[in-house]
This record gives sequence, structure tokens and C-alpha cells, in this order.
Amino acid sequence: MARHSPGFDTAAAYEHLARRDRRLAVWMRRLGVIDPEPRWRKRFDPVDALARAILYQQLSGKAAATIVARVETAIGSDRLHADTLGRCDDATLRACGVSGNKLLALRDLSLRESQGEIPDLRRMATMDNDAIIAALVPVRGIGRWTVEMMLMFRLGRPDVLPVDDLGIRKGLQRLDGLEAMPTPKQLQVRGERWGPYRTYASFYLWRVADAAVDKAVATPRSQD
Repeated sequence: MARHSPGFDTAAAYEHLARRDRRLAVWMRRLGVIDPEPRWRKRFDPVDALARAILYQQLSGKAAATIVARVETAIGSDRLHADTLGRCDDATLRACGVSGNKLLALRDLSLRESQGEIPDLRRMATMDNDAIIAALVPVRGIGRWTVEMMLMFRLGRPDVLPVDDLGIRKGLQRLDGLEAMPTPKQLQVRGERWGPYRTYASFYLWRVADAAVDKAVATPRSQD
């Protein structure tokens, strides 16, 4: 059974993309080398990461951080899991600022964890991208995009292209000088030349999209 180590050779990815896509190569030289490797070196707990992703959805970073801090205080732990979240009843978590839908999502995540449905890092290392997505998207409140962000930023999988991500689509629109934003299908087809380093291409497309904004405000990522 093949094992997936976190991260990939960014130098090889850079050379591959620069060779395969001239338009992207121009931007890569302009933006410089992107090195996300330190993020891959940090171990993380998938259940805790998913719980935090749920709490951060549709909120500003500051507001979400405040709610997470309240939840951590209420459960007496900085580890969001079935056993720790189970220390508080629904009313207590709602008082922390957790919405009704997010509460249902956290309870569903906790239930699935207790039933062994959420793979840990050791198990994920033996799973391909599609298998990880299939295992996690049944969790209430967890969509494909959230899992793709985990695959890219936390697991360091080299060949992930989140075709529904607006930032990446905007980046491709500027890269190719398109009048309209490309559809997910168009992005999927355009990205075939970037394999097996579509993750690294995505990092650059986000930067290209950010460069189109007058003020330097980075596109927010759920796994930051």
C-alpha cells in the first residue's frame, strides 16, 4: 500500500510549471518562489482541524477566533473533539456564539469520530485524495472545498486543484486575460497541463488574483 508523505519538491514543481505554461511562468518569475513547506511540517489533528473549519465558516477571522476561544474555555481544552465538546450541552455552546447549524455540524462530527469514521493522520497517509474527500464530505458542514484546503495546506498533497475556488478562478481569468471568470469545468481542463503539481499552480493563481487588488489583502484560506 502506497504511503503519502506530507509535502513535495517545490523546486521540481516550479521547474515543471514554468516549462509547461508560459503565461504562468511569467507570473512565477514576477512573484518569486513560493515556499509553503513549513506548514506541512506541523502535525495536526484532523478532527480538531475540521471542527475549527466549521466554526470559521462565513465569519471574519476575528469573530471566529473569539468564538473558538469561548468554546475552548467552556470545554476546558484547546482540543476540539467528541470527548471535549461533549463536556458542554447545546445551550452552553450556543452561548459561546455557535450558531444552530454549526452546533449540529459539530455534533455530527463528534458522532462520526466516536464511530471511527474520521481517519487519523496515519490512516490518511495510506489514502489517496479522492478517498479522503469521500471519507470527510459526509460530515455535516464539511464540503469538498474544505477538504481540498486540508489536502493542500496541511497534508501537502501535490496535485489538488479546487475548481470551485473563486480566488483560483479569478487568478486564471487574469492569467489568460479572459473577459469572464472561467467556469470550474474550464479551470479543470486548463489545469490538466499543470499535473502532477496542480497544488503549486493553485498557490500561484491565488497570488495572481491578490495582485489584481489595489491593497495588499491576501485571499483568506480556511486552513491558515
